[in-house]
Amino acid sequence: MNMLVVAADAPAPVGDAPTQITAAGNTQLLLAALAGIAAVVVLITVIKLHPFLSLLIASAVVALVAWVPGAAAVKSFTNGAISPNGGFSGTAGAVALLIALGAMLGQILIESGGAQRVVDTISTKLSGAALPWGMALLAALIGLPMFFEIGVVILVPIVVMVARRSGHRLILVGIPALAGLSVLHGLVPPHPGPETAIASLHADHGRTLLFGIIVAIPTLIICGPLLGRFLDRLVPIDAHAAAGAAAEAKPPAETGATRQPKFSRAVAMLLLPVALMLPDAIVKLVVTDEDNLARKILDVIGTPSVALLITVSVAYFVLGLGSGMSRSEASDSLGRGLPGVAGIMLIVCAGGGFKQVLVDAGVGNVIADWATGKNFSVLLLGWLVAVGIRLATGSATVATVTAAGIVAGLAADLSPNHLALLVLAIGCGSLFFSHVNDAGFWLVKEYFGMTVGQTIKTWSLMETAISVVGFVFVWLLSLVT
Repeated sequence: MNMLVVAADAPAPVGDAPTQITAAGNTQLLLAALAGIAAVVVLITVIKLHPFLSLLIASAVVALVAWVPGAAAVKSFTNGAISPNGGFSGTAGAVALLIALGAMLGQILIESGGAQRVVDTISTKLSGAALPWGMALLAALIGLPMFFEIGVVILVPIVVMVARRSGHRLILVGIPALAGLSVLHGLVPPHPGPETAIASLHADHGRTLLFGIIVAIPTLIICGPLLGRFLDRLVPIDAHAAAGAAAEAKPPAETGATRQPKFSRAVAMLLLPVALMLPDAIVKLVVTDEDNLARKILDVIGTPSVALLITVSVAYFVLGLGSGMSRSEASDSLGRGLPGVAGIMLIVCAGGGFKQVLVDAGVGNVIADWATGKNFSVLLLGWLVAVGIRLATGSATVATVTAAGIVAGLAADLSPNHLALLVLAIGCGSLFFSHVNDAGFWLVKEYFGMTVGQTIKTWSLMETAISVVGFVFVWLLSLVT
């Protein structure tokens, strides 16, 4: 292994390219990685420091322990010291645009009444045994373009209302809805976690989306409606117990919308990003000629940022103007989606910088050498690393970003299919056992009016089931692709 120390502004030497920016040995690099991860854990969970600052400080800890020169460490974090277009700025270019566009789409869906139309239509047309399945489908639809927290705020009051009207207990209806949001959040781009892992590992968007949907469907069925029956018997909760918490959800402010969009139009906006990206994935699997005109066109349209931009532009007319908003009101509605995700974007980008410092310091090479020598499954390693960081920090995004960086050294020799599956394996690991250090844990607890123990027996067990079942399907796909 090349152990050259590269100054931050020095050109790469001619000949063998350096693989790390420090002369530290393997043991020291592993200690640096452990120290950095421990710093994230302590700063987030004990000191309660904001994850953005925690990741900045943890990156400095890695550099200090690994003896990375200061200028090289700064360049690694901001843009990548060995491979350009990485770190904070590279992650911003790859992911922040998607987060912003997704937030704008989610906001106009809410304020136009489109999301409410979808919820009302599905919840009123389904009853009895079909209701939990309908809630899982509804959550999956809403979860396609929206972040988990936004989806919870939209869905939970409706879940409580539907449970009360139908006479079902809360968990039977609520678990399928939460599973739909969580599965989409962890496995299907353009959500921040999968997108960040795709950028870190240079995986193919189309393949990851296609395989993500293939894995998400059976995982949602098993961990949503089916698991919900068991958890409902384990923790029987009457819907009235959550009525107070759900009632605290504030309706959206006046936006100028005078009529709700039709159900078909709202669903079309939810599905349009996937509809634009999937053909590119399918064509790439069957058309090997990269100069094929159809493949080139679909490759542009199927790029997630382009697909979301098209969708947001269409939503401006279909949902914004179509709901009675004026042009300025529809534009303002899109803009109101941005402030709420500024913190998410900073955390994701800082996570990309932290990941890049680990990679440039050579931690990925150490892990790669160890895994190669042990003949260890790359998919299992990615899942286990993400599980460990998720348990420690409570953040699925931090777990995804860090795990992707740690196993990045193993990704170079993987086929495009297995590279996409590695993204999904890490995504599955990032969902493992949400507990008291996860903001989502408290969000679900408060909205559903549960105790900590009840939340662990329902929400935490559901997240663990999604993580394990999802990984099993990822592993099965790896055997046939």
